[in-house]
Amino acid sequence: MPRFSSDSRERVRDAVDMIDLVGTRTELKRAGANRYQGLCPFHDERTPSFGIDPVNKLYYCFGCGKGGDCFSFVEESEGLRFPEAMQFLADRYRVELEVEAEDPEEAARRAQRERLLELLERTATFYVRHLWESREAAGARQYLAERGLDEATLREFRVGYAPSAWDTVLLASRRAKFSNQEIVAAGLAVRGKEGRVYDRFRRRITFPLCDARGRVLGFGARALGADQQPKYLNSPEGDVYHKGRQLFAVDIARAAAAKSQTVIVAEGYTDVLMLHQAGLRNTVGIMGTAMTPEQVGELARLAPTALLALDADSAGQEAMLRAERLARARKLAVRVVPLPAGSDPAELVQAQGADAVASLVDASIPFVQFRVRKTLAGADVSSAEAKDRAIDELRPAFAPDVLPPSALREELVKEVATRLGLTEALASSWLAAGAPRRVPAPAVNGRAHEEPARGRSPDAPERAFLVFCLALPDVGARFLREIEPERDLSSPLVRRAHAHLVEHLDAPMEGLAAADEDLRALIAGLLLDPEREEVSRLGLEAQYLAIRVASAKRESDEAPEGQKAELARRYHELNDELARTREELDATRRRRD
Repeated sequence: MPRFSSDSRERVRDAVDMIDLVGTRTELKRAGANRYQGLCPFHDERTPSFGIDPVNKLYYCFGCGKGGDCFSFVEESEGLRFPEAMQFLADRYRVELEVEAEDPEEAARRAQRERLLELLERTATFYVRHLWESREAAGARQYLAERGLDEATLREFRVGYAPSAWDTVLLASRRAKFSNQEIVAAGLAVRGKEGRVYDRFRRRITFPLCDARGRVLGFGARALGADQQPKYLNSPEGDVYHKGRQLFAVDIARAAAAKSQTVIVAEGYTDVLMLHQAGLRNTVGIMGTAMTPEQVGELARLAPTALLALDADSAGQEAMLRAERLARARKLAVRVVPLPAGSDPAELVQAQGADAVASLVDASIPFVQFRVRKTLAGADVSSAEAKDRAIDELRPAFAPDVLPPSALREELVKEVATRLGLTEALASSWLAAGAPRRVPAPAVNGRAHEEPARGRSPDAPERAFLVFCLALPDVGARFLREIEPERDLSSPLVRRAHAHLVEHLDAPMEGLAAADEDLRALIAGLLLDPEREEVSRLGLEAQYLAIRVASAKRESDEAPEGQKAELARRYHELNDELARTREELDATRRRRD
């Protein structure tokens, strides 16, 4: 991605209509002078806890803790990275982006990449037209219809047909002023040993492979004839297409995945199309069985939970095992859709209908449950040594960081005991033996966070203090300087927010790193906190004193005996001052009321 100028970012921010942007995801109602409220688009709720500030282009949910500015809203809701989110908003609100000065070689590479993307887009359009308009593609149309795919779905996914001639795309691309070198670099043609250049895809159904923005990077192509090998042919690795990084249909599925907070993972192109046609719009494909770390990273950006609906054969099950190992490192929760043996999602939709497959998705089970049952199904229980091997194989699944104490753990211990002919107590003891004793990190919506949401956390007074400082920046700047973060603030995230606000109190959303999601969300939440409407100078002083009293109490409790008396005296002085300030504040409120 090119680097856009900071001026471009501000022009995009100025152009965004936050009510229009967020209104595509949830219904908003006015809740104050500069505040609108609605149901959170990022988690299920019945009472609105989600709000936006349309002037400052901010959002925050006090239920799930997600928040930020217009750019992070697009990142969350559309599953995009920051540069892509900026491009998305620029396109939506018709802002021309300026690229920062680039190294000439880098600029040339970017220009060449844009040329290849243009060529791939033209070719995708050509293949689609050929599928629906050419006599040669009649067999392809018949095959797709027999698979249960309707025309609307095929057109949405831009499924096409590559004709059987050796040079159809080659000649059409040359007429459009593309060179043989560019056509080969885009993966659309092959240079033979004798130097002859010819079309890579011939007599095949084509599936465009797109990035999250919908730009065509390559093609997957299915052979129509039994004499054609291989059955599936992909674009080669090159400057544009990298198979291990791509998810099929990510551009179409990303909005539904963000809304549902789940992403369904299927294997093949037809599986994905059929699941979308069945109404499961949050489905993507891995285009094979070997899931890569890059693909897991893309899944984690789409949603906090992945539902694996891979073919119920041994290859599909091994793919699930690999996927879970990678997903655990990315804090991506994994569940398994229980497909009947010997079936794939496309066949199930066609044979049993959309509702039956949707019910299977709803009945997904935790990956650890799938893993234990798979191991038990293949376990040898004919001897004591064989049972010991089964226990050894199962033990990693019962490690505390994988399966903490829970009803599910007890249920799976019972299944192990029954299958291996052991008592539950003995099975539990052996499964726990030698397991690492690590405490899992807390997670919100399937993703680890530094802090729980405000209002349920011990640092709530510290956050309230920052709310007041933001509401009264002239006075707040002085109180911020008087705070000593390591002494007075118990939360690492609030300390980072304090350090940021000391430098950016007048423009708090500026200077935030695009990758620092937790800090961006916290600052947005502080700016949207309803308590801002009740702020006063006396109230700010009370918030400051409350923090100082808490830190003085910690210092007193933790000090050596020789220092306790002096620190306790200071604690009581601050506590008395806080009590007087609160009395004055209460009296002021009574007079006002």
